[in-house]
Amino acid sequence: MKEIILFFIIIVVLGVISGLMQPKRKGKGRKKKAAGRPSNKNRPSRTAKNSSRNSKTCRPDEVLLTIPLNELNGVEFERLLALYFRDQGYKVHEVGVGGNDGGVDLVIIDKRGEKTAVQAKCYADHNLVPVQTVRELVGAKRNHDCILTLLVTTSDLTGPAKKEAEQFRVEYWHGGIVDEKLSRWNKWQVPQKGKKKA
Repeated sequence: MKEIILFFIIIVVLGVISGLMQPKRKGKGRKKKAAGRPSNKNRPSRTAKNSSRNSKTCRPDEVLLTIPLNELNGVEFERLLALYFRDQGYKVHEVGVGGNDGGVDLVIIDKRGEKTAVQAKCYADHNLVPVQTVRELVGAKRNHDCILTLLVTTSDLTGPAKKEAEQFRVEYWHGGIVDEKLSRWNKWQVPQKGKKKA
């Protein structure tokens, strides 16, 4: 009798362990539902310019330095930021190049050794960064031993995301700031809007 009870306990324990080791099914279900619903983000692009935004490939560095922000995809935007921060004197670790980054794309380290977790979001102007992205960055900074956080986007944050960023002291650069910083960087050779050629 004891052997039968022990056998059932082992079966239950193994079932629990295997259940814990499998990925959560709710997340997969949500992704399938979201993919099935039409939205601007998942809708195929009609122009070549927009379809390059969805690409996971990265053009060479010397090419990236000549491309306007609105023509970069997410991987290229992360790479451009890595080049920018290196040139500003930071040591840069590229954490989540174009994939599952857990909320952090780059970890930059200044000359004092202070680490900053950076999340890059390359969005079209009308797509705003949601509050969830700010929360993920705040939680993920601990995984990379970072003290500071910086969210860099080519668009802007939603109202709730801005409030959350202020509450948790997440510095953020919206598209205007990014454009201004890169325009002052002498390695980014993109023709500026409104400037006439001599």
